[in-house]
Amino acid sequence: MADDDSGSPMLSNFEDPDFVANYAEVTSRFVPGRDALHRTTAILLAEHAPADAHVLVVGAGGGLELKALAEAQPGWTFVGIDPSPDMLQLAERTLGSLAPRVTLVEGYIDDAPAGPFDAATCLLTLHFLDRIERGRTVRAIHDRLKPGAPFVAAHGSFPQEPAARSRWLRRYADYALASGAHPEQVATAHAAVAASVTMFAPDEDEAMLREGGFADAELFFAAFTWRGWVGHA
Repeated sequence: MADDDSGSPMLSNFEDPDFVANYAEVTSRFVPGRDALHRTTAILLAEHAPADAHVLVVGAGGGLELKALAEAQPGWTFVGIDPSPDMLQLAERTLGSLAPRVTLVEGYIDDAPAGPFDAATCLLTLHFLDRIERGRTVRAIHDRLKPGAPFVAAHGSFPQEPAARSRWLRRYADYALASGAHPEQVATAHAAVAASVTMFAPDEDEAMLREGGFADAELFFAAFTWRGWVGHA
């Protein structure tokens, strides 16, 4: 879920009960390697985070990455923040018996505790933010981390030259169709992403992470229209 309500048609999905109820299935069909992204994120955070780490999860609605991280590291505790109350309720249901280790906060990055945290993630979220808000959010996450703490970000990122953008958006839709998504849902998502979701080329995304304080940001995940980076405060 995003950290800025820009009125995007994509953001209105998080107010749709049917979309929220099927969120796990939807992301599995639109995001290649989603579960592998969660596993590799846990590995990268654990390289520097202690066994009793306190982890900030920005865009935590749905709870999928919270559940994966909590299962991977039984000593970690979490603060998960998201502006959608419906998605936070879904996160609580997804977590089940793991929920006592997680504090869920309704709001945006400015509503997150000051920390300092031992690690942070922001998965499938930053592409909802324009350049200014994205830069501000990355810096605010950085400011809540201990020195050397790891941060993993992953979101939509692909070449933005017009012909290349059209080609990659078509591939985004084709993957969802091949994964079993309903054609009408795919067409709607394709049109919404093309019209209203802020995307940047991977080199621009990496530059924004570096400008936000993560000078060593490096790519670790690439799957069709999705990219992921790890950096350290």
